[in-house]
Amino acid sequence: MPRAVRFRRYGGPEVLEVVDVDRPKVGPDEVLVDVVTVALNPGEIALREGAFDDVWPADFPEGQGNDFAGIVAEVGGDVTGFAQGDEVIGFAPRAAQAEVVVVGAGALVAKPAGLTWERAACIAGVGSTAWAAVEAVQPQRGETVVVSAAAGGVGVIAAQLARLRGARVIGTAGRGNVAFLRDLGVEPVEYGPGLADRLAAAAPEGIDAYLDNVGDGNVDVAIGLGVRPVRINTIADPGAARRHGVRSRAQVDASTPEVWGHLAAMAARGEFVITIAETYALDEVRQAYRDLAERHTRGKRVLRIRPA
Repeated sequence: MPRAVRFRRYGGPEVLEVVDVDRPKVGPDEVLVDVVTVALNPGEIALREGAFDDVWPADFPEGQGNDFAGIVAEVGGDVTGFAQGDEVIGFAPRAAQAEVVVVGAGALVAKPAGLTWERAACIAGVGSTAWAAVEAVQPQRGETVVVSAAAGGVGVIAAQLARLRGARVIGTAGRGNVAFLRDLGVEPVEYGPGLADRLAAAAPEGIDAYLDNVGDGNVDVAIGLGVRPVRINTIADPGAARRHGVRSRAQVDASTPEVWGHLAAMAARGEFVITIAETYALDEVRQAYRDLAERHTRGKRVLRIRPA
């Protein structure tokens, strides 16, 4: 029997179990995928802890994980775009952390051969989120854009996408990520108390757009620095979005196979880098989420389900 991550009650990482599950059946428009890698996301912690129970309640025993990469094992009779053995990138809400998943054919896109399995798993989640955030503020050549948490999973991609549009990018981060960001062509500014003053000093001619990936008052900082609300996007502070009328575009606004395919091709060509912080085995899922909860991550944490 295949194995999958499940939890039977809300709680910390200790509620996560790797259990045997029935092999899913494939419908006419569906594809069965042998999962190779799965990306971990902070939002999954909140779901598992019950923070969104009033909006997205768990159906116990609940699965976990969304964005993955794998190899097609079986296709339904009406599926024409994929065949057994194809390498794919996909999205399986609350189900991806498993040895096998079934998804509709429309939830998959081909994985480029030049893209590693770990990086491929990150495309549908943080890749789409970064794409949506950058599209929301439309950076132009020569403009100055601030990206908060620029060394994190979303931030590091968003910063690079903004640079590809010709913008000057200032990235907020901790001291340990200064050299890392500079290597990517991003100008680092340390976050924490006094951030607004440091940003003003780094951009005396003003800031044109601001991407908030972490909350913690970043929208208020952007407003205080004179950034127009239409050029601010937050994926982490819905209260500030309502208060100031800023944009709040995120994964749901760009999570399509077309966007995944475009991002995957760009990453495979080396146009931007997806940084992998650490890779874990499926049985290490509890520790993976303990590490993720520390939040001071450079890039993404990924589960490796099987060798490819």
